[in-house]
Amino acid sequence: MSTWSAFNDGRQAISCHYTSSFLPDRGSDIPVAGHLLHRQQRQTLNYMRLIEHEIPKLVAFRKPFVPPTAATPLVIRSVDFSGEQHPLTAKRSVVVPVAHLPLRNEVAFQKAKLLAGVRWNPEPPRDSGISADEDAAKHGFIKIACEDFPRANMNLKWISDTLDKLVLEANAEDEVPYQWLPLDTRHLDSKVRKSKKGDHVRGRGGLRPSLKDFPTEWLPKRQENVISSILPFQ
Repeated sequence: MSTWSAFNDGRQAISCHYTSSFLPDRGSDIPVAGHLLHRQQRQTLNYMRLIEHEIPKLVAFRKPFVPPTAATPLVIRSVDFSGEQHPLTAKRSVVVPVAHLPLRNEVAFQKAKLLAGVRWNPEPPRDSGISADEDAAKHGFIKIACEDFPRANMNLKWISDTLDKLVLEANAEDEVPYQWLPLDTRHLDSKVRKSKKGDHVRGRGGLRPSLKDFPTEWLPKRQENVISSILPFQ
Protein backbone atom coordinates (compact mmCIF):
# COMPACT_ATOMS: atom_id res chain seq x y z
CA MET A 1 0.00 0.00 0.00
CA SER A 2 1.37 3.34 -0.98
CA THR A 3 1.59 6.33 1.30
CA TRP A 4 -1.09 8.18 -0.63
CA SER A 5 -3.58 5.30 -0.32
CA ALA A 6 -2.98 5.08 3.45
CA PHE A 7 -3.60 8.84 3.73
CA ASN A 8 -6.90 8.60 1.85
CA ASP A 9 -8.06 5.67 3.99
CA GLY A 10 -7.33 7.61 7.18
CA ARG A 11 -9.15 10.70 5.90
CA GLN A 12 -12.20 8.63 5.06
CA ALA A 13 -12.19 7.06 8.53
CA ILE A 14 -12.04 10.48 10.21
CA SER A 15 -14.82 11.77 7.94
CA CYS A 16 -17.05 8.80 8.82
CA HIS A 17 -16.39 9.35 12.55
CA TYR A 18 -17.40 13.03 12.49
CA THR A 19 -20.37 12.35 10.23
CA SER A 20 -21.75 9.81 12.68
CA SER A 21 -21.22 12.27 15.57
CA PHE A 22 -23.27 15.08 13.94
CA LEU A 23 -26.28 13.31 12.53
CA PRO A 24 -29.15 15.45 11.23
CA ASP A 25 -32.18 16.16 13.44
CA ARG A 26 -34.68 13.31 13.27
CA GLY A 27 -37.48 15.14 15.14
CA SER A 28 -36.18 14.51 18.66
CA ASP A 29 -36.12 18.26 19.42
CA ILE A 30 -37.76 21.45 18.15
CA PRO A 31 -36.04 24.60 16.86
CA VAL A 32 -35.27 27.62 19.02
CA ALA A 33 -38.35 29.44 17.75
CA GLY A 34 -40.50 26.58 19.02
CA HIS A 35 -38.97 26.84 22.50
CA LEU A 36 -39.67 30.60 22.54
CA LEU A 37 -43.27 30.01 21.51
CA HIS A 38 -43.75 27.42 24.24
CA ARG A 39 -42.26 29.77 26.84
CA GLN A 40 -44.65 32.53 25.79
CA GLN A 41 -47.57 30.14 26.07
CA ARG A 42 -46.47 29.06 29.54
CA GLN A 43 -46.27 32.71 30.67
CA THR A 44 -49.73 33.42 29.27
CA LEU A 45 -51.12 30.35 31.02
CA ASN A 46 -49.52 31.47 34.28
CA TYR A 47 -51.18 34.89 34.06
CA MET A 48 -54.51 33.32 33.20
CA ARG A 49 -54.25 31.16 36.34
CA LEU A 50 -53.51 34.28 38.41
CA ILE A 51 -56.53 36.07 36.95
CA GLU A 52 -58.74 33.08 37.63
CA HIS A 53 -57.63 32.25 41.18
CA GLU A 54 -55.88 35.30 42.71
CA ILE A 55 -57.71 38.36 41.35
CA PRO A 56 -61.02 37.50 43.09
CA LYS A 57 -59.18 37.64 46.43
CA LEU A 58 -58.61 41.39 45.93
CA VAL A 59 -62.31 42.03 46.53
CA ALA A 60 -61.60 41.80 50.27
CA PHE A 61 -59.47 44.96 49.99
CA ARG A 62 -62.11 46.99 48.14
CA LYS A 63 -62.98 50.37 49.69
CA PRO A 64 -65.79 52.72 48.73
CA PHE A 65 -64.80 56.04 47.20
CA VAL A 66 -65.29 58.98 49.54
CA PRO A 67 -64.88 62.40 47.88
CA PRO A 68 -62.71 64.90 49.73
CA THR A 69 -64.45 67.39 51.97
CA ALA A 70 -63.55 70.88 53.14
CA ALA A 71 -61.79 69.30 56.12
CA THR A 72 -59.36 67.50 53.77
CA PRO A 73 -58.59 69.97 50.97
CA LEU A 74 -55.07 68.73 50.21
CA VAL A 75 -54.29 66.61 47.17
CA ILE A 76 -50.94 64.78 47.47
CA ARG A 77 -49.23 63.47 44.35
CA SER A 78 -46.36 60.96 44.31
CA VAL A 79 -44.43 59.01 41.67
CA ASP A 80 -43.65 55.30 41.84
CA PHE A 81 -41.61 53.11 39.49
CA SER A 82 -43.07 49.73 40.52
CA GLY A 83 -40.69 49.30 43.43
CA GLU A 84 -37.52 50.33 41.59
CA GLN A 85 -35.13 52.74 43.25
CA HIS A 86 -35.29 56.22 41.75
CA PRO A 87 -34.56 59.70 43.16
CA LEU A 88 -37.98 60.94 42.02
CA THR A 89 -39.88 58.55 44.30
CA ALA A 90 -39.10 60.75 47.31
CA LYS A 91 -40.69 63.80 45.71
CA ARG A 92 -44.10 64.94 46.93
CA SER A 93 -46.44 67.56 45.44
CA VAL A 94 -49.40 69.12 47.21
CA VAL A 95 -52.20 71.07 45.50
CA VAL A 96 -54.81 72.93 47.53
CA PRO A 97 -57.61 75.31 46.50
CA VAL A 98 -57.14 78.66 48.19
CA ALA A 99 -60.90 78.84 48.81
CA HIS A 100 -60.67 75.72 51.03
CA LEU A 101 -57.93 77.09 53.30
CA PRO A 102 -58.98 78.28 56.79
CA LEU A 103 -58.61 82.00 56.03
CA ARG A 104 -60.59 84.63 57.92
CA ASN A 105 -61.69 87.08 55.19
CA GLU A 106 -61.09 88.33 51.65
CA VAL A 107 -58.00 90.25 52.74
CA ALA A 108 -56.47 86.99 54.00
CA PHE A 109 -57.25 85.30 50.68
CA GLN A 110 -55.52 88.10 48.78
CA LYS A 111 -52.55 87.99 51.15
CA ALA A 112 -52.22 84.22 50.77
CA LYS A 113 -52.09 84.55 46.99
CA LEU A 114 -49.46 87.27 47.29
CA LEU A 115 -47.35 85.14 49.63
CA ALA A 116 -47.63 82.10 47.35
CA GLY A 117 -46.08 84.03 44.46
CA VAL A 118 -45.32 81.83 41.46
CA ARG A 119 -46.87 78.82 43.22
CA TRP A 120 -50.34 80.34 42.76
CA ASN A 121 -52.33 79.65 39.62
CA PRO A 122 -55.92 80.60 38.77
CA GLU A 123 -56.44 77.19 37.15
CA PRO A 124 -55.78 73.76 38.70
CA PRO A 125 -52.65 71.93 37.51
CA ARG A 126 -53.30 69.26 34.94
CA ASP A 127 -51.81 66.53 37.11
CA SER A 128 -53.64 67.54 40.30
CA GLY A 129 -56.87 65.63 39.75
CA ILE A 130 -58.95 68.64 40.80
CA SER A 131 -61.79 69.90 38.64
CA ALA A 132 -62.14 73.63 38.14
CA ASP A 133 -65.60 73.94 39.68
CA GLU A 134 -66.94 77.28 40.85
CA ASP A 135 -66.43 76.60 44.55
CA ALA A 136 -62.78 75.51 44.39
CA ALA A 137 -61.60 77.83 41.59
CA LYS A 138 -62.89 81.04 43.17
CA HIS A 139 -59.45 82.07 44.48
CA GLY A 140 -57.21 79.81 42.42
CA PHE A 141 -54.89 77.04 43.51
CA ILE A 142 -51.52 76.72 45.26
CA LYS A 143 -49.06 73.98 44.36
CA ILE A 144 -46.02 73.23 46.52
CA ALA A 145 -43.50 70.49 45.69
CA CYS A 146 -40.39 69.32 47.52
CA GLU A 147 -37.65 66.79 46.77
CA ASP A 148 -34.82 68.19 48.90
CA PHE A 149 -34.90 65.43 51.52
CA PRO A 150 -34.04 61.74 51.04
CA ARG A 151 -37.39 60.40 52.30
CA ALA A 152 -40.90 61.07 51.11
CA ASN A 153 -42.38 61.73 54.56
CA MET A 154 -39.72 64.37 55.22
CA ASN A 155 -40.59 66.19 52.00
CA LEU A 156 -44.29 65.98 52.83
CA LYS A 157 -43.66 67.31 56.34
CA TRP A 158 -41.79 70.29 54.92
CA ILE A 159 -44.68 71.06 52.57
CA SER A 160 -47.17 70.77 55.42
CA ASP A 161 -45.15 73.10 57.66
CA THR A 162 -44.74 75.62 54.83
CA LEU A 163 -48.47 75.61 54.13
CA ASP A 164 -49.23 76.10 57.85
CA LYS A 165 -46.88 79.09 57.95
CA LEU A 166 -48.56 80.57 54.88
CA VAL A 167 -52.02 80.29 56.45
CA LEU A 168 -50.77 81.71 59.74
CA GLU A 169 -49.13 84.67 58.05
CA ALA A 170 -52.16 85.32 55.85
CA ASN A 171 -54.47 85.44 58.88
CA ALA A 172 -52.16 87.77 60.81
CA GLU A 173 -53.44 91.27 61.46
CA ASP A 174 -51.48 93.89 59.57
CA GLU A 175 -51.89 97.53 58.70
CA VAL A 176 -50.74 97.05 55.11
CA PRO A 177 -53.74 97.17 52.74
CA TYR A 178 -53.09 93.90 50.97
CA GLN A 179 -56.48 93.98 49.27
CA TRP A 180 -55.23 96.83 47.06
CA LEU A 181 -51.98 95.16 46.03
CA PRO A 182 -52.13 93.56 42.56
CA LEU A 183 -51.08 89.97 41.98
CA ASP A 184 -47.82 89.30 40.16
CA THR A 185 -48.84 87.29 37.10
CA ARG A 186 -45.54 87.36 35.22
CA HIS A 187 -45.09 83.62 35.71
CA LEU A 188 -48.48 83.07 34.06
CA ASP A 189 -47.54 85.31 31.14
CA SER A 190 -44.27 83.44 30.73
CA LYS A 191 -46.11 80.11 30.63
CA VAL A 192 -48.47 81.46 27.97
CA ARG A 193 -45.56 82.69 25.85
CA LYS A 194 -43.74 79.37 26.10
CA SER A 195 -46.80 77.40 25.06
CA LYS A 196 -47.11 79.47 21.84
CA LYS A 197 -50.76 78.64 21.28
CA GLY A 198 -51.73 82.10 20.06
CA ASP A 199 -52.41 83.79 23.39
CA HIS A 200 -48.91 85.27 23.47
CA VAL A 201 -49.47 87.40 20.34
CA ARG A 202 -49.70 91.17 20.84
CA GLY A 203 -49.70 90.95 24.62
CA ARG A 204 -52.93 89.03 24.99
CA GLY A 205 -51.66 87.38 28.15
CA GLY A 206 -54.07 84.48 27.97
CA LEU A 207 -57.23 86.61 27.61
CA ARG A 208 -58.36 87.23 24.07
CA PRO A 209 -60.33 90.45 23.62
CA SER A 210 -63.99 90.28 22.65
CA LEU A 211 -66.82 92.75 22.03
CA LYS A 212 -67.38 93.04 25.75
CA ASP A 213 -63.96 94.65 26.14
CA PHE A 214 -64.79 97.65 23.90
CA PRO A 215 -66.91 100.67 24.87
CA THR A 216 -70.29 100.62 23.21
CA GLU A 217 -69.73 104.04 21.63
CA TRP A 218 -66.75 102.66 19.71
CA LEU A 219 -68.80 100.01 17.94
CA PRO A 220 -70.72 100.50 14.69
CA LYS A 221 -74.30 101.72 14.95
CA ARG A 222 -75.75 98.55 13.51
CA GLN A 223 -74.35 96.55 16.46
CA GLU A 224 -75.71 98.75 19.24
CA ASN A 225 -78.81 96.62 19.67
CA VAL A 226 -76.71 93.50 20.09
CA ILE A 227 -74.27 95.09 22.50
CA SER A 228 -76.99 96.74 24.55
CA SER A 229 -78.30 93.27 25.42
CA ILE A 230 -74.82 92.26 26.58
CA LEU A 231 -73.63 95.36 28.45
CA PRO A 232 -75.66 98.29 29.75
CA PHE A 233 -74.73 101.75 28.54
CA GLN A 234 -72.51 103.69 30.92
